[in-house]
Amino acid sequence: MPLPPYEADPFERFRGRLEAIAYRMLGSAGDAEDAVQDAYLRWHATDRERIETPEAWLTKVLTNLCLNQLASARVRRETYVGQWLPEPLLAGDRMLGPADTAEQRESVSLAMLTLMERLSPNERAVYVLREAFGYAHREIAEILDLTEGNCQQIHRRARAHLATGRARTEVDAAAARRAVEEFLAAALSGDTEPLVRLLTDDAVGVADGGDTVRARRTPVVGALPIARYLRGLFRPGEAKRAQVGGSAALHAAVVNGAPAALISAGGRILGVISLAPTAEGVGAVQIQVNPDKLERITRQWAAAGPHRPLAQLW
Repeated sequence: MPLPPYEADPFERFRGRLEAIAYRMLGSAGDAEDAVQDAYLRWHATDRERIETPEAWLTKVLTNLCLNQLASARVRRETYVGQWLPEPLLAGDRMLGPADTAEQRESVSLAMLTLMERLSPNERAVYVLREAFGYAHREIAEILDLTEGNCQQIHRRARAHLATGRARTEVDAAAARRAVEEFLAAALSGDTEPLVRLLTDDAVGVADGGDTVRARRTPVVGALPIARYLRGLFRPGEAKRAQVGGSAALHAAVVNGAPAALISAGGRILGVISLAPTAEGVGAVQIQVNPDKLERITRQWAAAGPHRPLAQLW
């Protein structure tokens, strides 16, 4: 009995890997899905009998589609309203890809995806393919139509651009939950001091509301300013209740490998507050409230439910 088309088609064997590459390249699940779909259409429009290695062919096509998207994304982000942050993904989402090594886990963290915006398209492609997927420089050179020596130089340059002075502390699900519980207890206390103690002195807070949801348009720097900002965010108010149609619930989750607090109401995720733990404390707080970037995580959260909230908000 022949296999169903979706099982017989080699594309489906590689779809998850292609999605993971595209997400790291673009920082957007929606854009990654579009790129993979375009690769799928090209796969079915070509003479597949002449393709000796489907995975290599698909990776090359997808990478070049992502490079084209990155060029247009740079133009869009020049006019983006407020701060741009990557689209957050819930633990277990196949788009997060391999997580066997520290490099693979780091490459999909929200902090690293944000830093990768500094890179040129070629630098980002080389870094992602080398660090997250272990491609040899020779293979990357074939994908990008470059020389092997050029790829090695680009890789060194990308790593230098992404070098940070503080190592991220890796956490498991239990540790992430404890971190979120401690964070929410401090945030809901009504006092800034408990939050200040959790944050590093040079912590950075960033919020992304796009052009839909009102959010602070400049970063907040320093433990005390961030604590004051968060205290205002968590302070109850009739306007906030009206905005979400009632009370919102707070949940603990792991998002892009880091502890996060999810804000939900009416079956939707309204916001993701991601924490970047370090040995000295929480070094960054990223708040994603742009609804366009919360559609996938809302679907994943609903599919994994039901969920018992840690607390009610507003």
